[in-house]
Amino acid sequence: MNKSSSVLESSFIIEDEESMVAFGGKLAEALMPGLTITLNGDLGAGKTTLSRGILHGLGHHGAVKSPTYTIVEPYQLDIGSVYHFDLYRVNDPQELDYIGFSDYLDQGALSLIEWPERGDGYLTSTDVSIEIEHLAHGRCVCVAALTDKGCSVLAGLRKIIECH
Repeated sequence: MNKSSSVLESSFIIEDEESMVAFGGKLAEALMPGLTITLNGDLGAGKTTLSRGILHGLGHHGAVKSPTYTIVEPYQLDIGSVYHFDLYRVNDPQELDYIGFSDYLDQGALSLIEWPERGDGYLTSTDVSIEIEHLAHGRCVCVAALTDKGCSVLAGLRKIIECH
């Protein structure tokens, strides 16, 4: 994974839950296997809702469970393996050794990681970082590309949004 020489960012205003799911579907169109995407934001910001939109956009049919208690929820989709992590309940990053966290990331799968700061030291490379902030009405979603692959995703997302 090549680090990008500069961080590219775009911000999007999302009105409601339905719009967050739709935004996730658009983001899914720009994704590729082997990406690590972190989702940051306060409780209730919409990280799992965005993940649901991404997973549905990648072809998953059915419910998307928040992996708060299981830590990881695996999906086998047309894009390949997708792992949805929620590290909220991780008290010590070393707990990630017990679930083989590094092994998941080394498989070339697409990884969506909520609460990445709880895995400090175990998450060595992130392609796309997504920050979700509460607004008086809706959310502001800031998408930052941190690697060359992340820049490709952000460029693709911008193009997809312009076309819709």
